[in-house]
Amino acid sequence: MTISFKVSKETINKLNEFYKDLRRPKTPDYATFQAQDGDTVVTLYDSGKIVFQGKDADLASQIWIETEKMNNKYLEVNNSDKKEKKKKIEYVDPKIYSSTSIGSDEVGKGDFFGPIVVTACYVKKEDIPYLEKLGIKDSKEMDDEKILKIVPDLIKRIPYESIILNNEKYNQEYDNGSNINKINAVLHNKVLYKLKNKYDYDYIVMDQFVEKKVYYNYLKGLHNVVPDITFVTKAENKCLSVACASVISRYIFLKEFSKLEKKLGMHVPKSANFNADQVGVEIVKKYGFDKLRSVSKLNFKNTEKIKELLK
Repeated sequence: MTISFKVSKETINKLNEFYKDLRRPKTPDYATFQAQDGDTVVTLYDSGKIVFQGKDADLASQIWIETEKMNNKYLEVNNSDKKEKKKKIEYVDPKIYSSTSIGSDEVGKGDFFGPIVVTACYVKKEDIPYLEKLGIKDSKEMDDEKILKIVPDLIKRIPYESIILNNEKYNQEYDNGSNINKINAVLHNKVLYKLKNKYDYDYIVMDQFVEKKVYYNYLKGLHNVVPDITFVTKAENKCLSVACASVISRYIFLKEFSKLEKKLGMHVPKSANFNADQVGVEIVKKYGFDKLRSVSKLNFKNTEKIKELLK
């Protein structure tokens, strides 16, 4: 996947600061720098064009698209993956899509601030036309405004269970030797188990974030493990119970984020970009580092950058 767009001088300054410790030794011709950010190669050209290449290019670029939109509301983003997707159609299993199902999904694990929200939803096959008409799909493909508008009606009809893991508890789990995938697996199992015992279903579907064997290894020693899960990649667009779980999780996340901003008395950026570093510095200066621990995910690289900025 390749994503590219032009950036302003203000964003260029932030890019230079953000990627200074991730730069590759060699810089391509006509480029200011090239950096390795996980599985994504980031190249900033002298012309002001920024290019993200790799399987996570969409995630790596999103924070900078949002940053640049504050300076340029007419920003034009080129996405090679979207062009390819017009030719390639993802297979949707009609047996799963048209079934009565329980599905789960999560929101917030990539955000420095804000909780992780995991939701499981129960969707009867008779509800599918209603959900299609409502436009339910992966929450990442829906505007937050639309999510805030439609979810109050959605949850009146679609049964669901949600868990909110605040960052204080998240950091405790990490301190105890856990990792994001294990935390995620435990939370998914809890919400799925609650719905599994209430309703009849054809399938339990989960958007696959780890291999099946690894998922169940994370749950070893726990009681009430849900055994009959169908793991599907990009399940939000292949099973409407998973899509509902994604949308409801996002709705709860947005509500919790709003509470956080009111509590802190400041705007708090979503995702984990340069703006999150700046706000983290403000929080520490105003409230102390313990407050940062209670509202952010300290294992993110933002924490070290905040410490550097405070020196």
